[in-house]
Amino acid sequence: MSRRGWLLFALMSVLWGIPYLMIKVAVGGVSVPVLVFARTALGALVLVPLAARSGGPAPVRRHWRPLLAFTAMEILGPWALLSDAEHRLTSSMTGLLIAAVPIIGVVLARLAGDAERLGPVRWAGLLVGLAGVGVLAGPHLGGGSAWAIGEVMLVAVGYSVAPMIATRRLQDLPSLHMAAGSLTIAAVVYAIPAALTWPDAVPRGRVLAALGGLGLVCTALAFMVFFELIREAGTSRAMVFTYVNPAVAVVAGVLLLGEPLTGTIIASFALILGGSVLATVRREPSTGEPSAAEPSAAGVPAADAGVADVPVSEESR
Repeated sequence: MSRRGWLLFALMSVLWGIPYLMIKVAVGGVSVPVLVFARTALGALVLVPLAARSGGPAPVRRHWRPLLAFTAMEILGPWALLSDAEHRLTSSMTGLLIAAVPIIGVVLARLAGDAERLGPVRWAGLLVGLAGVGVLAGPHLGGGSAWAIGEVMLVAVGYSVAPMIATRRLQDLPSLHMAAGSLTIAAVVYAIPAALTWPDAVPRGRVLAALGGLGLVCTALAFMVFFELIREAGTSRAMVFTYVNPAVAVVAGVLLLGEPLTGTIIASFALILGGSVLATVRREPSTGEPSAAEPSAAGVPAADAGVADVPVSEESR
């Protein structure tokens, strides 16, 4: 990969690793609907004009039904659930739980009829990753934390289903239009709930900064960088950055929010990350088949919010 490709890779690792920290800050000053509306509206404000100059709304209109389903699984449900969960969970723990998306993606792809056989290595990866989730979530399965963990796991399911919709139903929709259309739909859906829960006073500066960062940096800028990374390095190489995001989320939470870095967190991170890598490794190609020792598209996570270039199955969705 070129030097430019590595730079884009590092930038994406940060851009989709820090949203958990910003969400944690923002939920301390505004309601969940306001947070989701601000993030999606700011992202749409930047991306819609770019999409308009690149084909206009016609591609979106032709795919509005699957795009609506994709948006529901990638943004409408997950971003609200994620924001609500971070009232009770640390940003680092949330980021680590989301790292289980590749594992869930492999299971769902299998249930949906994926013909690729799961060999011993991939089965081992599934079990190791699930063990990591258990190590991380086990001590918190009580009271409000259990509910919040359930919300994050629902987010992980949504992030696993959305790429399957994109791969099967949105292959003809350009990534820029997919991102702009999804953000616009979400902003419209959350406009009224946001208006009804709008804060009586102007939120603190750090909350406003977090909202601006989520919309402009972690959404609009992140999508544009992501598309450039896809063009520079290709889909499979580009998506490897999603394995780095959990580490960024943990480091950001520990350094900037003073969240604890415990042995349990370190152990669960190693198990979840290792399990994700093993679970998404393709089988060794037989003679005459192209080399494919790369993460399987069906298991690549949407990170926090992404939309993959067709035919990638992960978002960023």
